Amino acid sequence: MAIEFILTVLIGFAGGLAVGSGLVAFLTVLGIVPRLAQLTKTKKFIHAYEWGVVSGALVGSWLSLREPTLNLASFWLIILGLNAGIFVGMLAAALTEVLNVLPILAKRIGVSDKIIILLMAIVLGKICGSLFHWIYFVDQ
Repeated sequence: MAIEFILTVLIGFAGGLAVGSGLVAFLTVLGIVPRLAQLTKTKKFIHAYEWGVVSGALVGSWLSLREPTLNLASFWLIILGLNAGIFVGMLAAALTEVLNVLPILAKRIGVSDKIIILLMAIVLGKICGSLFHWIYFVDQ
């Protein structure tokens, strides 16, 4: 029993290190926060953005361990969902802009003339995956 517990702790810790390292590499190497400040013309708030990323990661990690229940009206849940969607969309757009991921991918796999179909496949895949997650995994 103790070996299973220790193994579970080690696997969880290793997974956390891997995800955390990936997030830090993503944010620092690609310069997501400075680029976002540059695009929005709010360079004077760069330290606020950095603290927002750090505090958001800490609060998000803490909340994922606690699994809180939010007893809010539907209106507030819509607002929270829209903000989460905006965040994910901006992060994906920043990554796409920084790396030019889609044109490079389309060129490498030989479908440069079908970039719209590639974009639609990505968008529909994200929508279907999100719906599957919410319908199948989220208890109501």
